Amino acid sequence: MTHGIENVTRISLGLALDAAVLQQKAITSNIANAGVQGYIPQKVDFSEQLEAARREVSLRGTTTLSTLQNIEPRLRTMPLDNGQWPTVRIDVEMAHLSENMVHYQTLLKGLNRHFSILTSAINEGKK
Repeated sequence: MTHGIENVTRISLGLALDAAVLQQKAITSNIANAGVQGYIPQKVDFSEQLEAARREVSLRGTTTLSTLQNIEPRLRTMPLDNGQWPTVRIDVEMAHLSENMVHYQTLLKGLNRHFSILTSAINEGKK
């Protein structure tokens, strides 16, 4: 069963916002633990789940609400780099932090615009 663009848009934006919040947590954890011996940096990963959703859209021309609801961003430790755990580089993490903040703000604007369009459609229907 497919659902309207409103549900898909809202859920997609919600997933992206959840991922951005989780990414913010990972980055701040990496920065806070930069000098801690044995700390393994974290990152957010849900690319495999997103790829499965993209394949569904490619094959069927649409996606289902349940497919989107099964996508969940997850914290992962960063993989080994040449047999060694990666070290935290503050400059790189700060750049990621800035990028993630801009991404989050853009998603919020998109969600706000989406709700504004819905509100306008509802109000026009009342006339």
